[in-house]
Amino acid sequence: MAYISSNANRFYTALESAYGSVATITASNRIPAVKLTVQNQLETTNRKDKTGSRTFPGLPAGGRRRTAFELQTYLTSWQRAIGGGPAYGPLFQAALGAVPQQFAGGTVASATSAGRVAFGAAHGLSVGQGVAAGGELRFVAAIVDTVTVQLNAPFTTTPATGATLGASITYSPSTELPSATIFDYWDPSTAVQRFLPGAAVDQLEIRVNGDFHEFRFSGMAQDVVDSSSYTSTVADGPSFPAEPGLLAFDYSVVPGNLGQAWLGSTPTQFFTITNASLVLKNNLDMRMNEFGSSLPLCISPGQRTVTAAVDLYSQDDTATAGLYQAARQQSPVSVMFQLGEAAGQVMAVYLDSVIPQVPEFNDGKNRLQWQFRPSRAQGTVNNEIAVAFG
Repeated sequence: MAYISSNANRFYTALESAYGSVATITASNRIPAVKLTVQNQLETTNRKDKTGSRTFPGLPAGGRRRTAFELQTYLTSWQRAIGGGPAYGPLFQAALGAVPQQFAGGTVASATSAGRVAFGAAHGLSVGQGVAAGGELRFVAAIVDTVTVQLNAPFTTTPATGATLGASITYSPSTELPSATIFDYWDPSTAVQRFLPGAAVDQLEIRVNGDFHEFRFSGMAQDVVDSSSYTSTVADGPSFPAEPGLLAFDYSVVPGNLGQAWLGSTPTQFFTITNASLVLKNNLDMRMNEFGSSLPLCISPGQRTVTAAVDLYSQDDTATAGLYQAARQQSPVSVMFQLGEAAGQVMAVYLDSVIPQVPEFNDGKNRLQWQFRPSRAQGTVNNEIAVAFG
């Protein structure tokens, strides 16, 4: 009997209609994940009954279970015509909460180098929604009128009159969070297969300028269900969910050095970023301590925390000095990172108002680096972060 190859593995994910209700998947729900780590533990308690010896007599079956997971994936190309969004879109929606906003694109009537774009017809956009032009993404900072918007930063090449802006999909925060089901299939089919119902994303981390652009989703699931011990009493259906028929699964991984960074109270493009990470934490408190259940009953998110950490080379220009001044004065700046630079494999994340921490000076190398430790984003109601794909 041969060992099971760690590459003989396929992942799928889809949103659930209700917490813990196993989602139905098709071949289009397959995601290009790198690694899935699952920890399923029985809550341990101390028995204090006297047994006449020092031997542990064991715990009864049916105690509370806690299931934690972490899934890692890269930014990849995606087929915008399939499902309207990237395959791992359900995980971004589970992390942020709101139903994603689709923008079909539009024809440019006029555009300025300051980031104002007028369309030939009503745009239907809202503040915080992503707009794509070629291999670039920007976000709507203000609605001027029904046909005109002001972007958070200008496109590097101003769209010409008559140019067509591409389709995009934007994920935004909401007060409540949906759950997803994550499926973990292996070859051969007789190996142990798994799925995680009720997967709630507690933390989303976006890493910039590594070998590849990387996303990490971690959180808690209702349970982990496996094919070897499956019964209809632990999940919906009389049999373990079968893997969908395989279709072509071609995609490109986006190098981690490709993209753009726009920072500042008046956003300026920075070319000196050496490392950055953006982290969203939902501070979940699962309903898992109620009488009558061994598994969590629903998701209970706490106050959202969104932070940005940035390392960059120091320069004696106005934009760099402006970041230091904003940190000292506790003045908000906007932060936007665009990952990738080709249509169909570009993603952007936008924090409209961030109070930067005073940077640390790292003079241990040939060139001075500033290290802005995690700086928290703020907002009014569910608007401190937006994530878009185009």
